[in-house]
Amino acid sequence: MSRKTKTMKVTLTKSVYGQLANIRQSVRGLGLRRIGHSVVVEDTPSTRGMVNAASHMLKVESTSGS
Repeated sequence: MSRKTKTMKVTLTKSVYGQLANIRQSVRGLGLRRIGHSVVVEDTPSTRGMVNAASHMLKVESTSGS
């Protein structure tokens, strides 16, 4: 039985310089390294929490995974 996993594309739009440590760690945990860098991550409660912590500096797009 094949099940599609939900994914989302996350892009860092602002610098992490001057942000709180937990926000910097959330950005790093998502795999983002520099401004303009995008990654595709699974839409799970843990990644959703990291995105919510740094939502003011991220652009999130919904994608469909396979």
